Amino acid sequence: MVKELLFFEPIFKERIWGGSALKELFGYDIPSESTGECWAISGHPNGRSIVKNGLYEGMTLDQLWKEHRELFGNNSNDVFPLLIKILDANEDLSVQVHPNDMYAKINEKGELGKTECWYIIDCKEDAKIILGHNAQTEAELREQISKGEWESLLRTTPIKPGDFFFVPSGTVHALCEGTIVLETQQSSDSTYRVFDYDRKDANGELRELQLDKAIDVINVPHSHITNKPKITKQKDALITTFVESNYFTVHKWSIDGTATFTYEQSFLLCSVIDGEGEIIIEGEGVTYIIRKGDHFIVPATVYSFSIIGKVEMIVSHD
Repeated sequence: MVKELLFFEPIFKERIWGGSALKELFGYDIPSESTGECWAISGHPNGRSIVKNGLYEGMTLDQLWKEHRELFGNNSNDVFPLLIKILDANEDLSVQVHPNDMYAKINEKGELGKTECWYIIDCKEDAKIILGHNAQTEAELREQISKGEWESLLRTTPIKPGDFFFVPSGTVHALCEGTIVLETQQSSDSTYRVFDYDRKDANGELRELQLDKAIDVINVPHSHITNKPKITKQKDALITTFVESNYFTVHKWSIDGTATFTYEQSFLLCSVIDGEGEIIIEGEGVTYIIRKGDHFIVPATVYSFSIIGKVEMIVSHD
């Protein structure tokens, strides 16, 4: 039985709203100064993560999912269920909404829906996000969209580093200028743009909106979900559980010293957002160095491990 961590090469996506923060914060070798997304752990066809170490070096995550399901506790999902990204919103993202599983399956060629969540890694002092709307009926929603009454329709929320937001499918949302987030989401790339500030693409064309589909899936009225993190102390580790949903559970591990974990989940998706340390797999004598910007999976074949150092990680599982 293979007991080793799976580290992945990041995949970068250039976006009209991207910047250079992924290089500045994490030292990534980004393709340009308009790099908006790092797909850190992904089995999605639009960006397949490649293992960069060990026995499975060179294999994609979706290959591992098909051929070595024992690494994932023999999980029964057809596709790898989660996708981890880091987003650099150097400019405002489009106002958008994502479908649920049923709508996406019918209208997006079998795609999963997209419920997601954001951990704010960094942001400018007066940063905000768009989360939700004020329409009380679908007719009111349609009218305000048709008239372009965005200021009265959209809800904005101020943000600061360390904040966390749960964004279920059907929620109108947008990251705004000056924000760096780690996003945990269903493995889906289905997005419906509602408003894009009349921006033009590289060819001078207005970017496409998907208003009919968007209005189909927007939750009306908006239902705001307030997260109440659960915080536990485990020797030298402070564990914050942000959300436990049908799609994913997301924690933040803040370790200063030594912490040992024994996990019953089938596998863990880990992103190092600050600091560095070592991971030792119990009983194997194998040590891995982890640093800010690393992304890896602790497979189901690794039951117990210790982390030594001063490090902050976002850890998720399905």
